[in-house]
Amino acid sequence: MAILEASRPAAPRGGGTSADRGFRPEVQGLRALAVLMVVSYHVWFGRVSGGVDVFLLISAFLLALSFLRKVESGRPLDLVRHWLHQFKRLLPAVVVVILGMLGASYVLVPQSRWSDVIEQSWASLFYVQNWVLASNAVDYYASDHSQASPLQHFWSLSVQGQVFILWPLLFLASAVVARRFRLKFRGVVFLVFGVLFVGSLAFSVWETYTNQAFAYFDTRARLWEFAFGTLLALALPFIRLPRFVRVVAGWAGVAAMLSGGFVLDVQGQFPGYVALWPLVAAALVIVAGQTDSAVGVDRLLSSRPLVKVGDLSYALYLWHWPVLVLALIWQDKAAPGALGGFLVIGVSLVLAYLTMRFVERPMRALAWADRRRRRAVIVLMVCLGLVAAPLAGWQQVIRQQAEQAASQTSADNPGAVSLLPGYTDEVSEDAVILPELSTIRGDFPRLEPCSVESTSIPSDLAASCTQRLAEGEASKTVVVVGNSHAQHMSTAVVALAEKYNWTVIDLISLGCPFGPAEAGTTPECAEFYERSTAYIEDLAPAAVFTIATRTQFGSTAETLMPDFGRTVQRFTDRGIEVIGVRDNPRFDFNMPECTEENADALELCTPPKDQVLPAVSPLESFDPGTALYTSVDMTDLVCPGNVCPPIIGNVYVYIDNNHISATYWRTMVSRFEERIAHTAVLKSA
Repeated sequence: MAILEASRPAAPRGGGTSADRGFRPEVQGLRALAVLMVVSYHVWFGRVSGGVDVFLLISAFLLALSFLRKVESGRPLDLVRHWLHQFKRLLPAVVVVILGMLGASYVLVPQSRWSDVIEQSWASLFYVQNWVLASNAVDYYASDHSQASPLQHFWSLSVQGQVFILWPLLFLASAVVARRFRLKFRGVVFLVFGVLFVGSLAFSVWETYTNQAFAYFDTRARLWEFAFGTLLALALPFIRLPRFVRVVAGWAGVAAMLSGGFVLDVQGQFPGYVALWPLVAAALVIVAGQTDSAVGVDRLLSSRPLVKVGDLSYALYLWHWPVLVLALIWQDKAAPGALGGFLVIGVSLVLAYLTMRFVERPMRALAWADRRRRRAVIVLMVCLGLVAAPLAGWQQVIRQQAEQAASQTSADNPGAVSLLPGYTDEVSEDAVILPELSTIRGDFPRLEPCSVESTSIPSDLAASCTQRLAEGEASKTVVVVGNSHAQHMSTAVVALAEKYNWTVIDLISLGCPFGPAEAGTTPECAEFYERSTAYIEDLAPAAVFTIATRTQFGSTAETLMPDFGRTVQRFTDRGIEVIGVRDNPRFDFNMPECTEENADALELCTPPKDQVLPAVSPLESFDPGTALYTSVDMTDLVCPGNVCPPIIGNVYVYIDNNHISATYWRTMVSRFEERIAHTAVLKSA
């Protein structure tokens, strides 16, 4: 597999010579070009290059050639031995990189991000990182890489690792079908992977349009890229092109590869049909093959420097991203700059060479482990244990610290209660600020997934729905709907639900201002609005809680949610009460990390309120003309006086630069209840 594979590729030559054999140095050079694209685009341009897509194609191309040769030569497909052999070669380098990253993260990465580092280390070790990133809705295109995970790039290795398991099974199934029904093996393979190509591409186009952030990491939306490489391996022996055409095709492919990251809107359109650009570009280079021409691109790609970089490609890909991210964290920068970029690449190359020289090659030469399956299993178990032991130990330390902090009395962490009239300070001198920094990123309400039986939730909305069921018969059902700020606000709603035995249904779409399509929202957000609004109208809950305004990062700009009056009217016309809560301020820096860096100068983390919020809330002039609507403003408890501090009452107010912690929301519940005491949902409680 291209990124995963450490050995040199055996592949058919272009122009119709040997069908399945022969070392092609230009493919190794193509691999080098792809990894250099990935690295340079990440380091200097903050963009996605399309180089990873080239890796995916090469992966499947080489894997297909290998299995075609095995089946057609009559050799048995011992898949267990194959998997053990391959992961024995691949996992040691992964272990070295993860261990190096863990050590550096302990020193350089803020405690508030430790839990993410640990979670993604486990995910990377077991090749499921792409699903973790997809479920966390990670912004892979964020320009500030210092805020990214040092292991974020493992998403592509995880996708390839999963395909590395699946593809041999598909080849085995094809061989069995061909033998059982006396069909041509290559014909069956073409049918299987052709269907997979069409199906996955159609799914990729659909998911990229409806949920591009998730689609980018979704294995299902990437399978067609691997199928493309497999079909290329099948078709190549039948492609006969004149030398001149192959020379032109080779250079056209390289030019398209190098320009794709700038020409294409990778951020908004990959991996849908637009990803055909880098795939077709790489296919042109492979089809061109060895032209034996003085002006052929294969002379460049077969050059010794590029072939050597191709040998380093796996280790270089593994190292470049954590080196970049950790360097930016260390320097507190959003980008490395020109000189810093060269230093990052230089360090990555040195680490890649050392990894290849002292880890990859020795493991490839370890014939002892290849002679017996159990020996290969032992090697893999040792590799896993080398990472699992420190990870489990670190998790245990964090868990103990969190448990110790949580055992404090409420007097040690009064939060917003400390702002109330008549408050007496009883915080102990050694009391820990909550939530504990190493777990703060996860301090948001966690409800159970919605069940059709209890909520009648339609399938197209189920992924956005969580619930808190009442004990026995619910006195009321209420809905919290909107973006992530609504999700955090539901902490207070759930606290009231526990007190009054309500059922709470959370309908959350991260990053979506809650408004209709004509108000300028994205298609996926508009679709969420229509589906959730229709569901709420059918459900007819006692009340709907939502965030009514939207603030901006580091700015006093604040507006009502798109067409908010229409939203209120849709619900209140059906007798559903609406409680609109003012949005909290958003900052241009991470609050908890700022307190870590400036523990003795918290004023640096305490911006004036008039720099992040307008003097008058848009809610003050909003009047939908119905008694079924109530506005709630909690700003005085988040920004008391004229400042917005990161810590109030020994509680962190924020978990990042814009989300109020669930711990702090719980300390505001009494005031939240007071401010909606006149509403129908509480009056009849």
